[in-house]
Amino acid sequence: MKQVDWKQVNFPLCLAPMVGLSHIVLREIIQSYLPAGALTLWPSEMLNSRRVPGENLATTPETMKLENETFFVPQILGNEQKPIEETIVKLKDWGAHGIDINMGCPVRKALKHNYGVALMGDLDYAANVVSMAASSSSLPVSVKLRAVESEQSEQDLVRFVSRLVDAGAAWICLHPRVPSQQRRGSADWSQIKLLKRSILVPVVGNGDVQTAADVWRMKNETGCDMVMAGRALAARPWMVAQVAQDMGYDVGFVARTSEEEAIEYGLCLLKFIKLSRKYFGDNLALRKTNFYLRTTTPWLEFGHSLIGIGQKAKSTEELEIAVADFFKYSHRMSAYTELRQ
Repeated sequence: MKQVDWKQVNFPLCLAPMVGLSHIVLREIIQSYLPAGALTLWPSEMLNSRRVPGENLATTPETMKLENETFFVPQILGNEQKPIEETIVKLKDWGAHGIDINMGCPVRKALKHNYGVALMGDLDYAANVVSMAASSSSLPVSVKLRAVESEQSEQDLVRFVSRLVDAGAAWICLHPRVPSQQRRGSADWSQIKLLKRSILVPVVGNGDVQTAADVWRMKNETGCDMVMAGRALAARPWMVAQVAQDMGYDVGFVARTSEEEAIEYGLCLLKFIKLSRKYFGDNLALRKTNFYLRTTTPWLEFGHSLIGIGQKAKSTEELEIAVADFFKYSHRMSAYTELRQ
């Protein structure tokens, strides 16, 4: 059974696991920009360990996967041994190459069940969850977590993560915002640097990566082993081609200017609609596309108009026509936005 091997992972950027976004459609679009031979990690959406054992993974939208996803690492949410074990066994049989434990989700639904970032409030509890996952199969287990709260010291973060590593975590992903920040404010990259200096397993950095330049800046400033990007990479899937071109790969033309990126966004959006219809059927495809528009158009000039267009469309075919009409005119895409939805 193939597993994540960090000696083979040779690309510095990966997609973050995001509810409603990190599904098969977005991953296929991003993969289309990745050059041959470039190997990175591929997430799923966040999966509830109480649900996965009873689902058909081939037809459930959140678990559908591509045949060629090297190093597929689905993310699970959970805190009970039996559901975690059953979920991981099922995901391994489905083709997972690793498992990621969510300890970073700050949404209320996760917190009330002691999922996500709630696990960071109890070191023994969190370490036990990692141990449950690590003992469930031979797959390597990673943990994605948030920064420590302001009343805690950075050494508390090191102690916390060290216990997770001792419990079986094979690598760590840190999004250095505290839970109360949600997606607002600035990510404290110094905590990523601290972790990289303090633990022996690979460290993935996440937070405030909106451009290819940010990928290299985070790598240089923190020394992290890999950079993870979320909604900005969803908005500009060709960022992986920009990074690849920076590395010397021959990837042909790559959108770089604000006008070129706006054109590329339009092409990606049309592809998103077509693939969503292929995998999800028209009704769900329309809902998925509207969510994609709400979360990615803040980078696009007049993106709010596209949101309105999506809300008015009665079918994906109707939406395709409206999107094509919208992009007949010149638009620009911003490198940065504070308007993350």
